[in-house]
Amino acid sequence: MNVAEIDAFAAEAHAGQVDKIGVPYIEHVRAVAAGLAPFGGELVMAGLLHDVIEDTDVTAERLREEGVPERVVSAVEAVTNQPGVPYQEKIQRIIRSSDATLVKISDNAHNSHPDRAAQLPEEKRLRLAAKYRAARDVLWTAADDHDIEAIVTIVNPSLLDELRERRAAK
Repeated sequence: MNVAEIDAFAAEAHAGQVDKIGVPYIEHVRAVAAGLAPFGGELVMAGLLHDVIEDTDVTAERLREEGVPERVVSAVEAVTNQPGVPYQEKIQRIIRSSDATLVKISDNAHNSHPDRAAQLPEEKRLRLAAKYRAARDVLWTAADDHDIEAIVTIVNPSLLDELRERRAAK
């Protein structure tokens, strides 16, 4: 499968779904995928599919049967929530894969976008901001600063200041 076919597959899988702020869910996965464009088509595919196992009835086996490259399926599996596994433990699992780390950095950047967060109730916005910041503290240590910069420049430029602060503290 190529990127266009994966995009169509993701659009069909997420049809009718909306995100936390009521936007069609496909817009989120496309934004995550856009942040991964500098890293090639397979990571774009992983971005498009990053929530498909978690949020639809699509399985990893079905992705393989559809012809999705194994590298893509592996990254998607790594970022997929598993029942009973705490979020921070999930983040620790993700950083064992450089591909999954980049996918999750792009996902985190989009989820942290100020335009999206501003539409959430304050309590939820503050809780999620803390959760995503804690995740970045781990994810960003597992990736190259230039790769992080490439992603956040596309997905959420407001994180560039945080990245600069991190660099200065090194």
